[in-house]
Amino acid sequence: MKIGVIGTGYVGLVTAAGLAELGHQVQGVDKDTEKIEKVSRGIVPIYEPGLDGLLKSNMEKGRLNFSSDLSGTIREADVVFVCVGTPPQEDGSADMCQIEEVSRQIAENLNRYKLVVEKSTVPVKTSYWIKRTMSLYRKSDVEFDIASNPEFLREGSAVLDFLNPDRIIIGVETERARDILLGIYEKFKDRIVVTNIDTAELIKHASNSFLALKISYINLISNICDRTEANVEQVAAGMGLDPRIGSRFLKAGVGYGGSCFPKDIRALVKIGEDLGVDMSLLKEADKINADRVRIFLDKVKKALWILKDKNIAVLGLAFKPETDDIREAPSIRVIRELLREGARLRLYDPQAMGNMKQLYPEEPGRLIYSSSPYQAADGANALLVLTEWAELAGLDLKKLKATMANPIIVDGRNVFEPEAARKLGFEYYSIGRK
Repeated sequence: MKIGVIGTGYVGLVTAAGLAELGHQVQGVDKDTEKIEKVSRGIVPIYEPGLDGLLKSNMEKGRLNFSSDLSGTIREADVVFVCVGTPPQEDGSADMCQIEEVSRQIAENLNRYKLVVEKSTVPVKTSYWIKRTMSLYRKSDVEFDIASNPEFLREGSAVLDFLNPDRIIIGVETERARDILLGIYEKFKDRIVVTNIDTAELIKHASNSFLALKISYINLISNICDRTEANVEQVAAGMGLDPRIGSRFLKAGVGYGGSCFPKDIRALVKIGEDLGVDMSLLKEADKINADRVRIFLDKVKKALWILKDKNIAVLGLAFKPETDDIREAPSIRVIRELLREGARLRLYDPQAMGNMKQLYPEEPGRLIYSSSPYQAADGANALLVLTEWAELAGLDLKKLKATMANPIIVDGRNVFEPEAARKLGFEYYSIGRK
């Protein structure tokens, strides 16, 4: 089947490569000609384990190519997957400008029946507006269908998620659209759930918001643990043994970030409020998450008292391990506040320093980037951990202590064991653990 994938961002690239791996003829298209030129040469603009190999393999097999010719891609395709951005606006709602623009362009290039598939995360009822827009702008009575096929790709394991999905949601309103999507995902037919379009659109927002709620809940519990002798990790382990709860996403820390959870929980709040639904539960979860950085910085100030002119090593900049994504990362706010207090920072991350440099360029004497965690810690008055990279969890604490001016660790991700760190002479602060 000939498939066009509009948008070659994070979701678009993984979707294009994944569909090609399933055996389809796929063309990814983007108006960013520089990005297309790089991807066509096998240069992947994001860090995602396994993606570069998957792209290269399918390009060599002739199943995958990239173009900046949107009109040509639409006209050649049997099915068009829409993978453009829906960034948040100030009121929390999704900016649908790119979806509307693509809908018009598809309509203007309808030369035969097309199935248009929403892959981007969109508010419920978006299919109505896509269908209306296409009906207004199409130049003939050529038929088309709209379907929803939300993505459930976790950054850091997106390739694995696409090729080994726990479920595939397809929202359709015609048998023709259903049969086409069942054919595309035939390899995973035992994991396909067919719904109407509104349901499919809502499942993505509902899923991400629930996971965000779960993280905020365990962070709320960690606040109680900080004020008692309770251990949040043991509380989470005890909770997780209940099959109704499960252990995943019960990891206390400095808060969630990324392009999904913050955006999606606020978008769902706005969707609900526009429909007259009380969304205070999700609003409180978002508020708890926003407060995590303040709580973390309170621990830093407890350890150092005055931050001005202190040398502080910040380890971990990405919002989660195995990605270079810093969107909504807690590290951004931590760095901003530390700089505002006059601290001197040394930053390190295995993958995300390039992206962080675009927000915070090097300023000698104020902020520099380090080539290793040990270089960042050299002469530091305190070391902060903000991302649970395996590399950081495996640091030699004796070596770390030897290079620091003051052996103080404020661990925002609970990567070290308190007893082990303190036995080596560290003053150690973590989340919800004594």
